Amino acid sequence: MPERIFIGVAWPYANGPLHMGHIAGCYLAADIFARYHRMKGNEVLMVSGSDAHGTPITIRADQEGVDPQVVLDRYHAQFLDTWQRLGISFDLFTTTHTENHQRVVQGIFQRLLEQDYIYTDTMLLAHCAGCNRFLPDRYVEGTCPHCSNQRARGDQCDDCGHTLDPIELVNPYCSICGQTPEFRDSEHFFLRLSAFQEPLLEWIGDKQHWRPNVANSTRSFLQGGLKDRAITRDLTWGVPIPLEGSDSTKYHDKRIYVWFEAVIGYLSAAVEWAQRSGNADAWEDFWKPDPISGESARSYYFIGKDNIPFHSIIWPAMLMGYGELNLPYDVPANEFLSLESRKFSTSQNWAVWVPDYLDRYDPDPLRYLLSINMPETGDTDFTWSEFVRRNNDELVATYGNLVNRVLRFTYRNFDGQVPADPAPAGEAEAALLESTKQAMADVDDSLAHTRFRAGVSRAFSLAQDCNRYLDSRAPWQAIKTDRADAALSLTTATKALNCLKVMLAPYLPFTSQKLHEFLGFDGDVTTEPWDADALASAIKPGNPLRNPAPLYQKLDDAVAEQEVEQLGVTA
Repeated sequence: MPERIFIGVAWPYANGPLHMGHIAGCYLAADIFARYHRMKGNEVLMVSGSDAHGTPITIRADQEGVDPQVVLDRYHAQFLDTWQRLGISFDLFTTTHTENHQRVVQGIFQRLLEQDYIYTDTMLLAHCAGCNRFLPDRYVEGTCPHCSNQRARGDQCDDCGHTLDPIELVNPYCSICGQTPEFRDSEHFFLRLSAFQEPLLEWIGDKQHWRPNVANSTRSFLQGGLKDRAITRDLTWGVPIPLEGSDSTKYHDKRIYVWFEAVIGYLSAAVEWAQRSGNADAWEDFWKPDPISGESARSYYFIGKDNIPFHSIIWPAMLMGYGELNLPYDVPANEFLSLESRKFSTSQNWAVWVPDYLDRYDPDPLRYLLSINMPETGDTDFTWSEFVRRNNDELVATYGNLVNRVLRFTYRNFDGQVPADPAPAGEAEAALLESTKQAMADVDDSLAHTRFRAGVSRAFSLAQDCNRYLDSRAPWQAIKTDRADAALSLTTATKALNCLKVMLAPYLPFTSQKLHEFLGFDGDVTTEPWDADALASAIKPGNPLRNPAPLYQKLDDAVAEQEVEQLGVTA
């Protein structure tokens, strides 16, 4: 019976283009996972969207002297283009600046308020005399009290991952004008997070399938004790507080704060998707237990490690308080990707911007390198020299050459079709097909358990097995004296390729589709069965093939040097 899989992916701030670190952090992993489950016949809903109300958008708008809506529209459109060109297959990529999102957020706010999980209190907020305004948390920077990072933000320290309040910073300053802010009392709404300390500890007790980094950081956070957190701020850009009468006037210049509001986007996006699909209640299939069987969809949240507490603690607490809705099944957070041994820095242009990459290179080589080098359990580094090496040695020489020499030789020597009269299979053929079947089972297991590096590595080890098989059987020699023997080895290798195209389709969708067509098939490769026996049997004698072209292009070694020279250079 098909499973239901909900995939929520971190919401990028719509204040600039996406860089490679963003893709490695969560978007590629989520897409691989979604593609895999769709191919397995499961019902998948993968959603995300542009975070429209985060402080980075208002900072960008202030810098440009435009309305935040202008910034949102610009980068949201760019995100949509990037996803299409890179092959990130969202079922819906929306924004948090929709009427639907506002309605869902306000509904959750009101429900939690009614159940006394939200209350009012005063708090000290940073006020900048130079800017004559209360400062959003991200507008305040200073030294982290936990790790002494001198560039910590008022909401979080990127170095140690601790969530913060601006008043906790040592030597705080306004990131706009540099003045030291004073802290003034302001009345706001708070989430009674402390009420969920014990329920959350009990809930994570059985999460043995969580990655160690996620489980350890979550337990550490909980053991430190949960504190109630303010969920509103003095802002005019964002979701209004849903109150009426005098209270509405009182809180007119306050908004629901982005850290509380953005995670609700997973739910509001599902609701929007359902409305667009023509079945307004369809979202419930992914968010509520089945009324008959009691079974629930499994919810996965793909994020970077800096967002772990929001998805393993705060969002589950909000869901517990609301009731009726599924809690996360897994939070497969990735660690960080660095660039040429340095942290990505947008201000210093130390980044590889994905739109720029896609203007110069094909998408699948990037998808491959970020998959084989994915920071699943520890930080990893991207270098242009490694990109060129892996492209040339692994994509071109190992996999691409395998496809090319099998299909081109077959096409030229057997009238453009799978050979009609192969010799009887021997031990070598049985061994390769058994290896193919085992590889498909191993990749299946890796993908099901969000081990993406292991999955792509296993698929490429099969490609190496195929190359060794061909080298030992040498059909280019055998064809001179025994066409049936050559036909046998080529047909066997073609059967393995038909399985490889499916194993690699979640990782390399564009070139897997090309291989699917080279093998003579029409339609979409993603409709092919995840079944090694069925895929091998689909390669039948006499089936027409298409004249293949190279799947990948070899890159000159000079590419690496040229790309490194552009890092840090501002236009």
